[in-house]
Order: sequence, then structure tokens, then C-alpha cells
Amino acid sequence: MYKLEKENLRRSSDYIAKILRPSLIKTFMTMYFDKEVVERILSEEEMSVTAAAQMLLDRMCFLEEEGWFQAFLDTLFASEYTGLHKAIQDWNFRELEELNEHRKLLERIEPSITKHIKPSELLTYMNDCLKPRECEEIKAVDIQKGNIAAGQKLVDTLLRSDKSNWFKVLKMALDACSCYDALELLESNGGSTAAMGCRSDGEADSMTTETITTVSFEFREETESEDMLMSANNMTVTETPSGFTGEYVRSSERKLREYQKELADAAEGQNTIICAPTGCGKTIVAVAICEQHLKKCAGRAKIVFLATKVDVYEQQYKLFKEHFSTTDPNIKVTGLCGDMDHMDLSVRLLIESNDIVVLTAQILVNALQTGEVPSLDLLTLILLDECHNTTGKHPYNNIMTRYLDTKLSSSTQSLPQIVGLTASVGIGSFKDKTEAENNILQLCANLDTRVIATVTKHLDELRSYVHTPEKEFFEVPERTCDPFIRIIKNIMSNIEQLALKTFNIESLSNIQNRDYGSQKYEQWIVSVQKSCRVLVMKDPEEERRICRDLCNYTEHLRKYNDALIINEDARTKDSLDFLDGFFEQVRNAGFDETERKLTALYDSQRPQLLRLATEGQQNPKLEVLKFILDEEYHINDQTRTVLFVRTRALADAMKKWINDTDSLKFLMPGVLIGKGRKSNFTGSAMTPTNKKGVLDSFKSSDQSKILIATSVADEGIDIPQCNLVLMYEYVGNVVKMVQVRGRGRAKDSRCFLISSNKDRIMKEKINMIKEKIVEEAIVELQSRPDLSYKVDRLQREDKARRDHVSASPEKPKKQGSYRLLCGKCKKFACLSDSLRVVQESHHIALDRSMFERFTTVPHKKPRSFCGFSKNKKMLCGDCKHDWGLIASYLTIQDLPLLKIESYVVQDCVTEEQFYFRKWRDVTFAIQEFDMKEITPETWPLRD
Repeated sequence: MYKLEKENLRRSSDYIAKILRPSLIKTFMTMYFDKEVVERILSEEEMSVTAAAQMLLDRMCFLEEEGWFQAFLDTLFASEYTGLHKAIQDWNFRELEELNEHRKLLERIEPSITKHIKPSELLTYMNDCLKPRECEEIKAVDIQKGNIAAGQKLVDTLLRSDKSNWFKVLKMALDACSCYDALELLESNGGSTAAMGCRSDGEADSMTTETITTVSFEFREETESEDMLMSANNMTVTETPSGFTGEYVRSSERKLREYQKELADAAEGQNTIICAPTGCGKTIVAVAICEQHLKKCAGRAKIVFLATKVDVYEQQYKLFKEHFSTTDPNIKVTGLCGDMDHMDLSVRLLIESNDIVVLTAQILVNALQTGEVPSLDLLTLILLDECHNTTGKHPYNNIMTRYLDTKLSSSTQSLPQIVGLTASVGIGSFKDKTEAENNILQLCANLDTRVIATVTKHLDELRSYVHTPEKEFFEVPERTCDPFIRIIKNIMSNIEQLALKTFNIESLSNIQNRDYGSQKYEQWIVSVQKSCRVLVMKDPEEERRICRDLCNYTEHLRKYNDALIINEDARTKDSLDFLDGFFEQVRNAGFDETERKLTALYDSQRPQLLRLATEGQQNPKLEVLKFILDEEYHINDQTRTVLFVRTRALADAMKKWINDTDSLKFLMPGVLIGKGRKSNFTGSAMTPTNKKGVLDSFKSSDQSKILIATSVADEGIDIPQCNLVLMYEYVGNVVKMVQVRGRGRAKDSRCFLISSNKDRIMKEKINMIKEKIVEEAIVELQSRPDLSYKVDRLQREDKARRDHVSASPEKPKKQGSYRLLCGKCKKFACLSDSLRVVQESHHIALDRSMFERFTTVPHKKPRSFCGFSKNKKMLCGDCKHDWGLIASYLTIQDLPLLKIESYVVQDCVTEEQFYFRKWRDVTFAIQEFDMKEITPETWPLRD
């Protein structure tokens, strides 16, 4: 695999090793290499960066994991190795080779030039060719070791730069900082002021003229992919000579469709919700709005584009970066998301040093909460992708609440323009047009807008580009009689009886009428487990035993319930595989007497379950799905399908079914699921790189022809054009319906709902009616003269409610000592007195004796965040319950990093017990962490 790429890497290693700094792409290394390998490469970098880069390249040539090469390219691009990224992508190093003369010159005069420069001043003018981290390192050397050492660090950094303009930027920076002696060294040793178009004294060189090129880009956007700005096939470049005037002349003309222009013009200078169908190119409209804004606020524009998810962030950041680097490289674009290792970057610094910053919304929320970004008046424009999420406790609404509080409390503070983008404003529950109007008005109030922009003038053009798939329904009869289900339900009944002998579990929950294999049964289990955790008995040992047994019983009941749900939608074989995987984990964990009984109960029935899984009846829903796929691909073998399912487990099961079905295995299914915190089956969580690999494979006609996706794919992610959307028991609200249906973008595309649940089919039909109601409500509101008045009134009412809540006295945190007990077996873990909070969100225990009460296992996916490096998982020494992580922090090794949901909190005086899901919910005070508490005697430090 990747034979050609590996061979090219070997041939190009001399070029790459002279530029690449491994520590700047640490995320790639930790994703594909063992921790020891990463540490060796980083250790080698401290002695020789080139040798470390060569070591990295050598190790890459042994990688076999799918998607690693694309991940390498993506990491290079995200780390701002734009020149190296382009060179490797095209396998053309000519532009980098042309920099060799400049490198040799700078290397030759380095001992002299470093005496004549002021690195800290030069950095202000060198953002275009230096990364933020490189600037910070040079500043640190300047503070610690002085001017000359910082100058040497700057030169070393430039010698490894892949930016084609670094030599020119350096000379312009020297000129701006009046470092004429250093500039003269560059000039007299082969540089030329003519190349800059200026003398060292800043006067124009009248003896030199230079012909440059005015580049005009015309974009002809096709329908292949939503929000795709340009490609090799839709960009026309015309070149005309232009007299040199001392700076490059560049013009960009993007041919917007008329309906896109209509939407962009509607948002000029005013807060606006842009509501347009999925696939019409809303991100292109967003870019056009940014360009208008940059011209209007020339020199002072600060734009933030907010995304709801990391996946969408990756997509939009790349699009903005590529667009502006092509049309106007002077526009600085950067981004930051919650999955990046460099979370210690200053959000304020990013905003102040760039024109456009793409962020996941929670990043901005955190920066506002900590005061790092003191106020939204730092910005001039905020764009909110999928803005229908601006409700409740969503990060979007958190940001807009701050916006509105500022607006309604101060008449002097300037605030940014707000532009929201969505495919549907049909939020909340409603029965008629009046209720729909009220919901939309609330969204307008939350976003402080009185304008809902829809396409009205150029509706015919919009319809010619955006195709709404036909919707069809397949109601499938349920299985008549299934012995597999009967056996599983009988096992569950036996487990309930065993649990009742231990304790009256019926008294632990108020949930009644729970059917096996239902969501309500899952809710009952959660309710019982929550009550069980805080169960108090006279005998502590009896309490521990009962709590642990009930936890085991309910966890097994949960897995059997999950297996019934899988069996309902997939094959019986997949349900059995799921159970086999669970019991393998139980055996490997070292189970107790109760778990031995439960495992024996399963083992006694497994031969019968295996026979039924092998010989039993087929799932009627799968037969219908197979019929649809066989027909569609018989008619058109180039059909592209997105199959939406409800759960990750089902996505995995459907992939196995397709691969095991002879007539369908040619589809080579890809699976697109969310990251998720926990999973019930191996390999379920997906990294952004994994997702990109799956999407890239789906784009290629000779590879995957069907994409199996959970809800991660219904909003925001750009899935290539497909002509068949299948909703497999997958129904949500109006917004979800619009998003999912919009994945079928090809002409004559179709959308099928397959379900054995009549209520689910009816709900989707009601959603279709509600969609029409929303459309009518928008038209009504657009013509209402009192729209502004109603929005203002809602904002005042919301502000009054917020003020009332904030005026209520906050319940003070209790003082005193508390015990943290294992949430499964009630084993003592530590005292609350040993807890410390780091960076207002991470909770550690400074108690060395705690290591005697837990065991550790290596973490499968070690990574760094906020100064922490997680490397192990922490498990209860008795029952192996997950207690949290073992991580290093700065110079401190092996700190227990606790998850409060894994513990029960017991008051040391009253013996009362409490259970908290979030650290913010705890009722007792926790001290701030102070580095002075750590000494070599109390805690091991890194070497």
C-alpha cells in the first residue's frame, strides 16, 4: 500500500528533511507511531532537526494504515507548511529548489548579519513567512539569551522555511526596522533592491522597472460539491502585463451565481440569517460576504467564522485558506479547533494577528469566559455556520447572549455584524404557522437579526442547480416470531430475578412499563444505576458488595438490550457478535463471582443462539434494503448512496452485512461516524483523518460506492454529490429531514425511508408538512412591518429573565472534607482535600497513596492537550472501574486526572452520598493548583 508515495518520499527526502521540523507535526506522529518512536524523534530533534526529520521519513515508509499519507498532507497544511504541502502533493520541488540561492547567501553572511538586526522588532513584519510558534520561540530566546542568539534563531528558522516569499519579506522587514547595515549585507552579497522595487532608504529606484502580472481569476462553479470554491477545471487565469508600481497588483473576480449574489447582497452591513437549501453553496456566499466586509472595513476588519463540529471546521478552514491564498495572499487566514494539540495558543493573539479566524464555537466561548478575549467588540464580523443551533445552552447561544447583554446594557460599545447560515429555520416543536413564526422570531432575537434572506428573485436559477430528491416510504412488516429474541429476553428476565435477590431494584426507579429492547429500558437502567451509586446501608462492606453486584447486573442487562436493538435492524449474527465482544472484554478484565455467574448464563445459551444466528430467518428490513440496492445499481452502476443509520453499532453491522452479501460486496462500503466518548464495539471512534480518508474514498468512482453514516453526516459535512439517500429507521425533526435529504444532490436523485415502525413513518410525513409551514412562515415574517418590534420585545424579555437569574444569590460551595469512592464498588479513592483544579477545568489528585488503590493500563490513543500528556488509563484496583487518566503536566510526571462521573462523593461527617455527572455540579470547594506544592520529594518530575 502507498508504494508510489513511499518511493517518492525516499527520493525527495533531502528536500523535505531540510525543511520539516517534526515537533510541528506532532499530531500526525502520535496518531500513527508508538509513543517511544515519537519520543526518539523529538529527542533527536533537540540535537539535529534534519536528522530527526530524516528519521521521521524513514519510519513513514513502513506505515501501512489506510489514510496515513493524506493525514500527513493535511497535517502539513494545518501546520502552515503550505510550500512543502504543495510540493509533496504535486511531487514538484522546483519552487523550493529556487530558494537554495537565498539560503546559501543567508548561511554565508549569518555571523555578520545577526549583529545588525533586532529580531523582536522584525517579527512584527514577518507573520507572512513565520509560524506563530516560531515567533514565540524567537521572542523567548531574545528574552533569555539576548539579541544575537535570537538573531541566530531567526536565521535558522528562515533557512528551514518553505515560504517562497521569505527572502523578500526579510528584506522589507529590515527596511521597515531601519536595519540598513544588515540590508546592505544582503544587497552586496547577491541581493537586489530592484527585486524589491525600493532602495534601502525607501526611495523608488528610478533606474529599474519590472514587468509583473495582473492575475484575474474567474470561477465557474459546478454542482459536484457544495461549498467548493475552485478546482483545476473551473478556474480560468488570464495574464496581462502591468507596469511595476512598488507593490504587486492582484485582482480577483469571482463569478457568483445570481442567487448567491442575491443572498450575499442581502447581508451587506446588517445582521442577517441566510436560509438556503443544502448544496446551493452557502459557504461561497459566506466568502463573498467576507470579501465585501474586508473592503468596507479595510485595515480594521476582524472576522470569525464559527463551526459547530470539528469535522465541519476542518472542511471550512481548508476552503477559506485555499481561497484567500489564491485570490489575495495579503489576507491572513488561520484556524483553531478543540481537537488540536496547540490549545495553549492565544485566541486573542490569533484574532489580532489575522484577518479571518475559523474556530469551533466552544473555543470562542472559553476565551470569553476566561477573559482572554475581553469583549466581542474585538471583532467586526461573526459568521455562524448551521445557525439554527443558536438555542438553549449551545455555544452559539452562549456567545450571542454575551452579545445581547452588551448591546442592551451599553450604547457606546461597538459590536460585530452577525451573519447566520442554515438550510432550515424550522426549529423547536410547533403545530401550526403561528407557532412556527414564534420559533423563528425567537431565533431572530437570539441572533439579533431582523432580516431573513432567502432566494426570491432568482428562484428558477436556484432550482436549476439544487435538486430536491423525491421522497418514498418503504413500510416493512416486523418479524413474526424470532426464537433468538425469546432466548435473550428470557436471559434478561433471569438476570432481573438474580438482582432482586440481592436488592429490590424495583424501588430504585420510578420508570414503569419498560419493554426489553427499547430506549425506555435503557432509561430504566440509567435510573437504577444512578440510585444504586448513592445507596447507603448500615454495613459498609454489605453496601459495597450490593452496589458492585447491581452494577454488574444492570450493565449486562444494558448489553442484552443493545443486542435486541441491533437484532431489530440488522442480522441476528451481528447481534451475537456484539454480545461475544462484550463477554470477551468481561473475561479479559478479570471478573468476580457475580460476573462468572452471568457469563455462565450466557455460555449455556450460546450454542442455541449461534444456531439461530446461522439458520434463523432473515431480517425483512435487510431484504428490502438489498432489493433497493440491487435495483438501483442494476439500473445505474455509477449510483452513489448515503445510508443513514441511528447508531455506531448499527453502522458497523451494516458494513459487515454488505461485505458478506455477494451481490453487494462490490459497493465497498465506507463508514462515517462521530468521535464519541464511549463505544460498544472495537474501532468505532473516528478521528478527523479517518473521516477524511473515508470521504476521499467515497469521492473516487472506482472505490467506495456507498457511505454508511450516523448523524455526524447530516449537518455541515460536505459529502460529494450522490443520487440515492437511504434513511434506515432514521427520522428526526424538520431541520434533520432537510439536512439529510439534501445529501442527494444529483439530478433525479431519490430519498427512501425504510422502517417497520408506523409511527416513525408518520413522523417523517408530518415533517414534510411542517417544512411547508416553515416556508410559509418565513414569507409571512419577511413582509411583516412589526418584525423589528417583536424581536426587540423578545430580547428585552429574555434579558429580564437572565438578569433575574444572575441576581439570585449563587449557592456557595461547601467547605469540609469529602471522600471520593469508586462508583462501582465504593472502594475509597481519595479525599477532596487532595483535589486541585488546573486551568479552571482539569481536576487532579495530589495524593501519592492513591497509587496503591488503582491499577493502570496503557492508553490506546495517547495525546497532549492544554499542557497535559495523557499516557495511561486509571482503573479501580478492586473492580477495574474506569477512574480517569494518568497524565504528565508540564514538568510533573504521573498525575491522576479524575473523572467525577466515575465516583461517588461521601460527606465525611454525615456519611451522605452524592453523584455528580460534571465537575461544575459538585457542591464542595476545590483549591486552585499551585506549582509550589510540587517538589522532587513529594512528586516525581520529568528529567
